[in-house]
Amino acid sequence: MAAEASVALMHRITNVRLPAPLPGEGDQRYAIDLNDQGLICRIGAMEADERTADADWNGNWLSPRGVDLQINGGLGLAFPELTPADLPRLEELLDLLWRDGVEAIAPTLVTCGIAPLRQALAVLQQARQQHPPGRCRLLGAHLEGPFLAEARRGAHPREHLANPSLEALEERIGGFETEIALVTLAPELEGAAAVIERLQDLGINVALGHSAANDEQARAGFDQGVGMLTHAFNAMPGLHHRAPGPLGEACRRGGIALGLIADGVHVHPTMAALLQRLAPEQIVLVSDALAPYGLTDGKHRWDERVLLVEKGTCRLNDGTLAGVTLPQLEGVKRLARWSNAPSAAIWSATVAPRRVIGDATQCMDALMGRPLTQLLRWREEEDDLHWACAA
Repeated sequence: MAAEASVALMHRITNVRLPAPLPGEGDQRYAIDLNDQGLICRIGAMEADERTADADWNGNWLSPRGVDLQINGGLGLAFPELTPADLPRLEELLDLLWRDGVEAIAPTLVTCGIAPLRQALAVLQQARQQHPPGRCRLLGAHLEGPFLAEARRGAHPREHLANPSLEALEERIGGFETEIALVTLAPELEGAAAVIERLQDLGINVALGHSAANDEQARAGFDQGVGMLTHAFNAMPGLHHRAPGPLGEACRRGGIALGLIADGVHVHPTMAALLQRLAPEQIVLVSDALAPYGLTDGKHRWDERVLLVEKGTCRLNDGTLAGVTLPQLEGVKRLARWSNAPSAAIWSATVAPRRVIGDATQCMDALMGRPLTQLLRWREEEDDLHWACAA
């Protein structure tokens, strides 16, 4: 079945694969037509006897750019600390992200004080209004906290955690309701149900994270509208044969996005590959990149604390795992290597996040009407994935 638009044809490429989550789905070969403006106007299954084309892609994959729903900063910039003076550096970061193959991000604001949070939301709002073509786009913010379980807070500062309530929510997001795409919270906390309901009414996605919820508490959260796990496995009960926890319940239920940091440290490669086999249509690759993203390893400041960065992994002085500095698409390459499922790995960073934010549900939807200059071409070489701009 072809997706198409009635426009004059200019160029055709054939022998193209589109990423898909299930085994075998990504093997279908397609012919793709571009109109006289260089925009994709038709995507159809390649005919068995089809030979003539302007370009044969030899089975390379075509995908949209990545969408990162959990990234905390970069180039030394931490999103919760944004001030108006940081706008030029924020633009530099968005340019870097575009070069790193990322089309859009949900700038993540970890638990912090109310005044800095609101200031950061105001700066992000201003930056979003100034977006030019050819630069990574700012989606609504991802508020990771402050309604988190203290026992699972990880690197989040204890002094800024808060008990969930409508009053506490209003203090933080009042006036910025349309500037927020996602909120991570612990649904088992008293008062969380009312906050989840309010966020649902506002059209804001809700994720379970930094939570001590068991499977029953997680199920109640999913019933209320929680649609994602923030960094699956991390800062939550793990999978156990007698205690499935949030992750087990999410996999059993289906339809719950599973944010995954594929650096090999947050989640062991075997467990990452196992999760992909268990729930391939639910995996959403995130970077969880911190302020030192784009900088060298070493010591870096993070609020009043010091981050120790080694081989792309960030830890606090006490050894607490805080995040990474690896690009999102590096996670695609690693997951593809561990799981031997390159098509699914590509899909999990480029199409799956769009499902969460309601941008597109299928790869074709994300490709139609786009120029190749905004898309990615992936090839497999010596059991490793490589990507480049598609044109």
